[in-house]
Amino acid sequence: MKYVVILADGMADYKVEELGSKTPLQYAKTPNFDYLAAKGEVGLVSTIPQGMPPGSDTANLAVMGYNPELYYTGRSPFEAASMGIDLKDTDVTFRCNVVTLSEAESYKDRIMLDHSADEITTEEAAVLIEALKKELETDAMKLYPGISYRHLLVWDKAPSDYKLIPPHDIIGRRIEEYLPTGKDSGVILEMMEKSVAILENHPINQDRIKRGLKPANSIWIWGEGKKPLLTKFPEKYGLKGAVISAVDLIKGIGKCADLQVIEVEGATGNIHTNYTGKAKAALEALSNGNDFVYIHIEAPDECGHRNERDNKVKSIELIDEKIAGYLIQELGKQSEDYRIMVLPDHPTPLSLRTHTSDPVPFLIYDSRMIKENPYNFDEDGAAKSGLFFQEGYKLMDYFIGE
Repeated sequence: MKYVVILADGMADYKVEELGSKTPLQYAKTPNFDYLAAKGEVGLVSTIPQGMPPGSDTANLAVMGYNPELYYTGRSPFEAASMGIDLKDTDVTFRCNVVTLSEAESYKDRIMLDHSADEITTEEAAVLIEALKKELETDAMKLYPGISYRHLLVWDKAPSDYKLIPPHDIIGRRIEEYLPTGKDSGVILEMMEKSVAILENHPINQDRIKRGLKPANSIWIWGEGKKPLLTKFPEKYGLKGAVISAVDLIKGIGKCADLQVIEVEGATGNIHTNYTGKAKAALEALSNGNDFVYIHIEAPDECGHRNERDNKVKSIELIDEKIAGYLIQELGKQSEDYRIMVLPDHPTPLSLRTHTSDPVPFLIYDSRMIKENPYNFDEDGAAKSGLFFQEGYKLMDYFIGE
């Protein structure tokens, strides 16, 4: 038996008037999802434990079968693992976004315009991080370049009294009430403020402005955490597996869970990713000794954060066509039975431009047990089905052990 998870990050949403009062998933043309749902089963799963923030970190941990209340130590440590950073027990890691803030005389009066600095390229961002390293690093505080706007700060023996807010939660808002707080927050805030002078007039940003792109004119520090300890996925489920994603967070969770991390050329973490390449890599992984593959696609989430309605619909259709469609066709040619599960990790509603904790729809298809399921794979159909996992981490047990 082979197991495939297609994780469409942030795909779930609310009904959108411009889409005929349908959600993007309902509006999108998804013949392959429809096929799997009609011959499988659909349901709802709550991936975010009560009281925890609705992040892709906690949600994907749950989808992979790990109780976030037991295993979650912060987002950035997983990203550090993906980047090959060897953390000491005394290290605290932080996500360090390069973002676009509005211009203002005082830092606190600026507005968060874009948490991704207009989806800055990895190459451009690496140059900016290098400039920041020269001015801001100390013996205890080190910066590491990542992918696109996503970078890391590692602080040895960092203090612990601060509250940090994700930048994607405050798009369009004045930043004053969302700046780092707590008695130990001063160093972090000072770094953020100092970054403006380094970045604002940097040649990379001047060139971006000339090309009509937003500049990466500040850093934003958030997502702190310490070195995680996950039970190895092969020990937990008896399956050798792999993870395919453009995003350091997901690759890091995979690495910590002892899953093979597969790199795909052209995988970007946005709508312009290499969908077909991911599907082919998944099939190849299953042909080369893996029993389980977790395909993560960031595109719907980014479209939700950017309030790109048409692109969110398009990203869902591309996942359906180029990943689900390809895998149905190719796995069907092989003699081994397989199961496919499709779901988002959390909603990223267009109207809110950030994550919510609402339960999300899932579908499970088993090539051995063709069913007659009357419920659509969408937010409404899943709710009507009556199948619901309140503790999201138990869904993986159901998927693999069914």
